[in-house]
Amino acid sequence: MKTVVLLLWGALFLQGCGCSQARHIIHDVSKVEKLDTVAVYVDTSFKYPVISDDSLMTLVQQRTFRYFWDYAHPVSGLARERLGSEELVTIGGSGFGVMCIPVAIERGFISREEGAERLFKILSFLSLQADRFHGAFPHWMDGATGKAIPFSTYDNGGDIVETALLVQGLLTAKQYFNTSDPVETVIRDCIDQIWENVEWNWYLNGQNVLYWHWSPDFAWDMNMRVNGWNEALIAYVLAASSPTFPIPREAYDEGWARNGEMRNGKRFYNILLPLGPDFGGPLFFAHYSFLGLDPRELSDQYADYWRQNASHAMINYDYCRRNPKGWVGYGQNVWGLTACDIPGGYAACSPTDDHGVIAPTAAISSLPYTPTQSMRALRYYYYILGDRAFGEYGFCDSFSLHEQWFAPSYLAIDQGPIIIMIENYRTGLLWDLFMRNVCILDGLDKLGFEYVK
Repeated sequence: MKTVVLLLWGALFLQGCGCSQARHIIHDVSKVEKLDTVAVYVDTSFKYPVISDDSLMTLVQQRTFRYFWDYAHPVSGLARERLGSEELVTIGGSGFGVMCIPVAIERGFISREEGAERLFKILSFLSLQADRFHGAFPHWMDGATGKAIPFSTYDNGGDIVETALLVQGLLTAKQYFNTSDPVETVIRDCIDQIWENVEWNWYLNGQNVLYWHWSPDFAWDMNMRVNGWNEALIAYVLAASSPTFPIPREAYDEGWARNGEMRNGKRFYNILLPLGPDFGGPLFFAHYSFLGLDPRELSDQYADYWRQNASHAMINYDYCRRNPKGWVGYGQNVWGLTACDIPGGYAACSPTDDHGVIAPTAAISSLPYTPTQSMRALRYYYYILGDRAFGEYGFCDSFSLHEQWFAPSYLAIDQGPIIIMIENYRTGLLWDLFMRNVCILDGLDKLGFEYVK
């Protein structure tokens, strides 16, 4: 009983402070729950002074940006895979980091000149030193030498999806650095060279479907088709949009959409899910392709993509709120399942593969789709869990209140979407930049998309 009294005292104190944020955060008082008869105490006292939601979003963006700015590889400027990766950098995560530079400039974290200088450093390395395989970059590489680092036994060559995530970032940056300044002119020229050298059609392997990997040592032995629905829509959009090595419309319909088989069409918690696996899968499906690709009023014969992503996020939220497995802490304040570190490993967490671990990036990066639910989670993670969850580079990768475990890690692919999707929620900056590219619009037309013109 003593633990219960302590918990309720903390909650009543917060509710009595007269702060609207406090009332939102403690709307449902955290409960003491049992783990094999051992009580788990969740301290609901505020760990930081209350600030406006706008200031909180800026603070989270600024702190998270340090991962890509202060912790970038010193030679290449690319994003390290995770805290402690040393020389190992990630191509997809670096694409996310590039997209964060315009945000940092607009928010006043760095100057335009500093941003251009860093991007020039990255592009020089990618153009002159980095391994490429028919124009595609590997999943991982050495940030000092540019040599590919195998991601798995047969995956030591080109990764077309990671390359797409990088190119999405580069094309967004190209639209931002649009002045006649000599450095910005070189930036645009370098981005065009990288973009135009990707042999997207090579990665069809002679068929109407993209293949994820190709290796100079193992050829197509990975044999992994890029089939939807998952995070890889952007690869097909870019491949169709390529001015030099485009893929045909048939590859999209037959390979990605599987002639419509990627549709779901069932309801979960009375929410219609247009595409993908039951309950939607991990939430990064709703983030990675849509960091630049604007889902607002984006549709084709298979789905309305705003509805797809909003439904996916709400199903994920409702699953955590209902908490069928009884994990400590899950609820309207604590939700969001996606790929992240878990105790002793890593998993693509989802309602159908739930390890009791919450990743802050899942709910926060869903802000455009679920603003009320995501902001409630953001406040809770900062004010209530912030002494353990909020550190040098923003929110830790993941946590489990059930096990009272907070990951000591930060991952580039989880940190980047936080900055980008907060900004898309606030201003639509990255969506607007990416969608100004004429090649992209031509590719969307080719694939049969409708979008805001």
